[in-house]
Amino acid sequence: MPKTLHSPSTLKDLISQEISVTDWFNISQDRIQQFADATLDHQWIHIDVERARRESPFHAPIAHGFLTLSLLSHVMHEAIAFEQNPRMAVNYGLNKVRFISPVKAGKRVRGRFVLAEAKLRKPKELQSRTNVTVEIEGEDKPALVADWIGLIYFA
Repeated sequence: MPKTLHSPSTLKDLISQEISVTDWFNISQDRIQQFADATLDHQWIHIDVERARRESPFHAPIAHGFLTLSLLSHVMHEAIAFEQNPRMAVNYGLNKVRFISPVKAGKRVRGRFVLAEAKLRKPKELQSRTNVTVEIEGEDKPALVADWIGLIYFA
Protein backbone atom coordinates (compact mmCIF):
# COMPACT_ATOMS: atom_id res chain seq x y z
CA MET A 1 0.00 0.00 0.00
CA PRO A 2 1.48 3.37 -0.97
CA LYS A 3 2.49 5.96 1.57
CA THR A 4 0.10 8.89 1.13
CA LEU A 5 1.59 12.36 1.21
CA HIS A 6 -0.74 15.24 1.98
CA SER A 7 1.02 17.83 -0.16
CA PRO A 8 4.22 18.32 -2.14
CA SER A 9 5.66 20.35 0.73
CA THR A 10 5.46 17.34 3.04
CA LEU A 11 8.19 15.69 0.97
CA LYS A 12 10.76 18.08 2.46
CA ASP A 13 10.08 16.57 5.89
CA LEU A 14 10.99 13.12 4.55
CA ILE A 15 14.45 13.90 3.13
CA SER A 16 16.98 11.22 4.14
CA GLN A 17 14.19 8.95 5.34
CA GLU A 18 12.93 5.70 3.95
CA ILE A 19 9.63 6.59 2.33
CA SER A 20 8.30 3.17 1.49
CA VAL A 21 8.96 -0.48 0.76
CA THR A 22 6.67 -2.02 -1.84
CA ASP A 23 5.08 -5.44 -2.02
CA TRP A 24 6.92 -8.22 -3.81
CA PHE A 25 6.51 -8.39 -7.58
CA ASN A 26 7.11 -11.56 -9.63
CA ILE A 27 9.55 -11.50 -12.55
CA SER A 28 8.17 -14.37 -14.60
CA GLN A 29 9.78 -15.97 -17.62
CA ASP A 30 6.80 -14.72 -19.63
CA ARG A 31 7.51 -11.12 -18.57
CA ILE A 32 11.19 -11.57 -19.52
CA GLN A 33 10.13 -12.91 -22.95
CA GLN A 34 7.78 -9.96 -23.48
CA PHE A 35 10.58 -7.53 -22.62
CA ALA A 36 12.94 -9.35 -25.00
CA ASP A 37 10.35 -9.05 -27.76
CA ALA A 38 9.72 -5.36 -27.05
CA THR A 39 13.41 -4.43 -26.98
CA LEU A 40 14.65 -6.93 -29.58
CA ASP A 41 17.18 -8.24 -27.04
CA HIS A 42 16.85 -12.00 -27.46
CA GLN A 43 20.15 -13.02 -25.88
CA TRP A 44 19.91 -16.66 -24.80
CA ILE A 45 20.66 -15.93 -21.13
CA HIS A 46 17.21 -14.34 -20.96
CA ILE A 47 14.96 -16.48 -23.15
CA ASP A 48 16.45 -19.97 -23.67
CA VAL A 49 15.44 -21.68 -20.44
CA GLU A 50 17.17 -25.02 -21.06
CA ARG A 51 20.41 -23.52 -22.34
CA ALA A 52 20.50 -21.06 -19.42
CA ARG A 53 20.11 -23.98 -16.98
CA ARG A 54 22.96 -25.83 -18.68
CA GLU A 55 25.42 -23.08 -19.63
CA SER A 56 24.75 -19.94 -17.61
CA PRO A 57 26.69 -19.34 -14.39
CA PHE A 58 23.30 -18.50 -12.85
CA HIS A 59 21.79 -21.92 -13.83
CA ALA A 60 18.56 -20.19 -14.87
CA PRO A 61 17.41 -17.51 -17.27
CA ILE A 62 17.80 -13.99 -15.90
CA ALA A 63 15.85 -10.79 -16.40
CA HIS A 64 17.39 -8.05 -18.49
CA GLY A 65 18.93 -5.40 -16.26
CA PHE A 66 16.91 -2.82 -18.16
CA LEU A 67 13.72 -4.78 -17.44
CA THR A 68 14.41 -4.46 -13.73
CA LEU A 69 15.23 -0.78 -14.16
CA SER A 70 12.08 -0.17 -16.21
CA LEU A 71 9.96 -1.47 -13.33
CA LEU A 72 10.94 1.54 -11.18
CA SER A 73 7.92 3.45 -12.46
CA HIS A 74 5.60 0.62 -11.45
CA VAL A 75 7.06 0.17 -7.97
CA MET A 76 7.12 3.94 -7.40
CA HIS A 77 3.35 4.01 -7.96
CA GLU A 78 3.08 1.35 -5.28
CA ALA A 79 5.35 3.29 -2.94
CA ILE A 80 3.96 6.83 -2.91
CA ALA A 81 0.61 8.48 -3.48
CA PHE A 82 -0.36 12.12 -3.07
CA GLU A 83 -3.61 13.22 -1.47
CA GLN A 84 -3.64 15.99 -4.10
CA ASN A 85 -3.11 13.88 -7.23
CA PRO A 86 -0.36 15.15 -9.51
CA ARG A 87 -1.31 16.24 -13.00
CA MET A 88 1.59 14.12 -14.25
CA ALA A 89 4.99 12.78 -13.30
CA VAL A 90 7.93 12.25 -15.62
CA ASN A 91 11.38 10.75 -15.47
CA TYR A 92 14.07 13.42 -15.44
CA GLY A 93 16.98 11.02 -15.37
CA LEU A 94 19.30 8.88 -13.34
CA ASN A 95 22.52 10.08 -11.76
CA LYS A 96 23.75 6.58 -11.09
CA VAL A 97 22.55 3.04 -11.72
CA ARG A 98 24.32 -0.15 -10.75
CA PHE A 99 23.12 -3.66 -11.55
CA ILE A 100 24.35 -5.59 -8.52
CA SER A 101 22.80 -9.07 -8.88
CA PRO A 102 20.86 -10.79 -11.64
CA VAL A 103 17.18 -11.52 -11.15
CA LYS A 104 16.44 -15.14 -12.04
CA ALA A 105 13.18 -15.93 -13.76
CA GLY A 106 10.49 -16.65 -11.20
CA LYS A 107 12.06 -14.53 -8.45
CA ARG A 108 10.22 -11.69 -6.78
CA VAL A 109 11.54 -8.17 -6.36
CA ARG A 110 10.46 -5.10 -4.42
CA GLY A 111 11.45 -1.45 -4.28
CA ARG A 112 12.87 0.35 -1.26
CA PHE A 113 12.79 4.16 -1.52
CA VAL A 114 14.78 6.76 0.39
CA LEU A 115 14.11 10.39 -0.48
CA ALA A 116 17.40 12.19 -1.07
CA GLU A 117 16.13 15.58 -2.23
CA ALA A 118 12.88 17.43 -2.96
CA LYS A 119 12.66 20.99 -4.24
CA LEU A 120 10.14 23.17 -5.99
CA ARG A 121 11.46 24.25 -9.38
CA LYS A 122 8.35 26.27 -10.16
CA PRO A 123 5.22 26.88 -8.06
CA LYS A 124 3.59 23.63 -9.16
CA GLU A 125 6.63 21.62 -10.29
CA LEU A 126 8.50 19.46 -7.80
CA GLN A 127 11.84 17.80 -8.53
CA SER A 128 12.67 14.78 -6.43
CA ARG A 129 15.78 12.64 -6.17
CA THR A 130 15.23 9.21 -4.72
CA ASN A 131 17.68 6.49 -3.82
CA VAL A 132 16.03 3.27 -4.95
CA THR A 133 17.09 -0.26 -4.10
CA VAL A 134 15.42 -3.15 -5.89
CA GLU A 135 15.69 -6.14 -3.59
CA ILE A 136 15.40 -9.79 -4.60
CA GLU A 137 13.41 -11.99 -2.25
CA GLY A 138 15.69 -14.43 -0.42
CA GLU A 139 18.91 -12.84 -1.71
CA ASP A 140 21.54 -10.94 0.26
CA LYS A 141 22.43 -8.53 -2.52
CA PRO A 142 19.96 -6.28 -4.35
CA ALA A 143 19.22 -6.46 -8.05
CA LEU A 144 20.03 -2.80 -8.54
CA VAL A 145 20.57 0.53 -6.86
CA ALA A 146 19.72 3.81 -8.53
CA ASP A 147 19.77 7.54 -7.86
CA TRP A 148 16.57 8.51 -9.67
CA ILE A 149 15.35 12.02 -10.50
CA GLY A 150 11.69 12.73 -11.21
CA LEU A 151 9.54 15.75 -11.92
CA ILE A 152 6.03 15.92 -10.50
CA TYR A 153 3.56 18.49 -11.83
CA PHE A 154 0.58 19.56 -9.72
CA ALA A 155 -2.63 21.29 -10.88
